Amino acid sequence: MKAFGIILAGGSSIGLRELTTKRAGAAMPVGAAYRAIDFGLSNMTNSGIKTVAVLTQYNSRSLHEHLNSSKWWNFGRKQGGLFTFTPTITRNNNWWYRGTADSLYQNLDFIKKRHEPYVIIYPGDCICKFDFNKMIRFHEEKDADVTIAVKRMGKSRDLRRLGVVELNKERRIIQFSEKPMKASSDIASMGIYIFKKDLLVQLLEESHEEERYDLVKDILIRYKDVKGIYGYEFRGYWSNINTVDAYYRINMDFLDGTIRRFFEQDPSIKSKTEDLPSAKFNEGSNVKNSLVASGCIVNGEVSNSVLCKRVFVGKGAIVKNSIVLNETYIEDGAVIENCIVESHERIPGDAQFIGENEEPKIVRLKN
Repeated sequence: MKAFGIILAGGSSIGLRELTTKRAGAAMPVGAAYRAIDFGLSNMTNSGIKTVAVLTQYNSRSLHEHLNSSKWWNFGRKQGGLFTFTPTITRNNNWWYRGTADSLYQNLDFIKKRHEPYVIIYPGDCICKFDFNKMIRFHEEKDADVTIAVKRMGKSRDLRRLGVVELNKERRIIQFSEKPMKASSDIASMGIYIFKKDLLVQLLEESHEEERYDLVKDILIRYKDVKGIYGYEFRGYWSNINTVDAYYRINMDFLDGTIRRFFEQDPSIKSKTEDLPSAKFNEGSNVKNSLVASGCIVNGEVSNSVLCKRVFVGKGAIVKNSIVLNETYIEDGAVIENCIVESHERIPGDAQFIGENEEPKIVRLKN
């Protein structure tokens, strides 16, 4: 393979509010059985990329536990492998990652030592199924310095939390706005980039000297008229877990059989597995259009919902249009609707938590 991969998984993901109080955004459960970072790792290995580094920082403990073995994504090999890097604190550097460019700069030795000519940079909260071989071919055909994966979102989508680009006829990026209040285009940056390795090293060193630490603002936008930066258009399913609403919608999308089967088909999305019993549905339970992970026990009613691992639903309890995270105990008679229930919670039997369809409620009782 002509490229190695870097997954940026160190951000605080403030748009997820309380959900990232105890975990990184890249560690968020998706579709009952996955973590957000599984999509990036699977896309890398499915594309033949043998070496991947994951850059972590914020609330990284659960993410490191998930990544404690590379075998789940087939990176356990003598050549290449899966690496996790935290901020490099030395006598000469006492900084945490000050931005995406700084996180790459602090791991510049790793980048310089790689023999591959290209670097693929991927956000840890990006949910899609991506073939990097097609993007590399496009990159080479255009003789691009940098290629950015982009997607047309449609005029009705709110693009204020995304990067927005404009392309000319040759697919070169002529305008790039980060999180604009008013978008000039419906083409969004997916946060997936291919750089020529030597160029990336040069730009990171120059930006560091000038105390510029953001990959988008201080490199991509700043150099768009100087370097050949092109947009590779992606046409499949894509979403970023950058807000509570986006996280809720992604999990509800996985209830659509067409979308779910797409991710399950070869090459499939891979994840770390645990030795858990199959979900158990006791007499009197009623489950409709839901994803129920291993280790769950259901006695009540579950509809249009996602239950992650080891969730217990008591008799007479109702879970509707909701996401229930790992190891949550819902007592008999509790009602949960349009909610995201934090992991390791115990929901009292007399409790009723009902959110709005357009604004799901986060249920977090311990704090």
